[in-house]
Amino acid sequence: MIRRGIAELGAIAFSKSLGVEKLKPEEITKLILYCAYQSTSNSSEKTKEAAKNLAQSLNATFYSWQIDDEVKSYTQKIEDIISRKLNWDNDDVTLQNIQARSRSPIIWMLANINQSILLTTSNRSEGDVGYTTMDGDASGSLAPILGIDKAFIREWLKWAEITLSYKGLHLINQLDPSAELRPIQQMDEKDLMPYSVLIEIEKLAIRERKSPIEVFAILKDKIEDGHLKENIKKFFRLWAQSQWKRERMAPSFHLDDLSIDPKSWCRFPILSGNFEDELAALN
Repeated sequence: MIRRGIAELGAIAFSKSLGVEKLKPEEITKLILYCAYQSTSNSSEKTKEAAKNLAQSLNATFYSWQIDDEVKSYTQKIEDIISRKLNWDNDDVTLQNIQARSRSPIIWMLANINQSILLTTSNRSEGDVGYTTMDGDASGSLAPILGIDKAFIREWLKWAEITLSYKGLHLINQLDPSAELRPIQQMDEKDLMPYSVLIEIEKLAIRERKSPIEVFAILKDKIEDGHLKENIKKFFRLWAQSQWKRERMAPSFHLDDLSIDPKSWCRFPILSGNFEDELAALN
């Protein structure tokens, strides 16, 4: 964006639009792009280092802090109210979500202080199945990659590392997707399903409006992982349950022939029967 702005307006005019004198592109990046890594005891050093390395390679301003105190404070308050301790056996989703939500207020503060647009990292695959925490990682003013599926994003990042020479993506590309919200190793594709399978179901179920049994008939000879029926059921159930989240997601861009933006593209009722009859036909 900065390179294009300078090419169109010139370095002096572009810099003045930001209220500063003539700056180099990397100096402008440091001035307008702020990145923050908010860790908990469940966050890994590999992820932190990958985030720091990427931000620094872009000459962005990078911050890092822990939010364990905030998580502990919220958890203690609710434990006092309900008169019991929360635990991972009974309160898994709750304990995951409070970590994501505890990150929201302070990152909004940073955005407000710098009069900046807060970007969310939600992608289309996560939007399909609600694999995002409302008022947590979904908080933001703009969702740049909400219109792109996760599998494509992962391939694009590898391409950008090599073809566009974004060397700061190297450590990112070595990581398997993980929310890092549980004390034991957590993998997104284990929580959900392989992203390659998810996008095949998405195309048929959402873009082509096929029923669960039709999706299975089309994919059964294409995908042989032994869990196709279960993954189709999971997709349709999570899709139906997650419409309220999609209604509240930050605005994004339409980049191909499929969008899950309910305001301008893909309407679906917030209250529905969760495809119970259609999924029963798949048994």
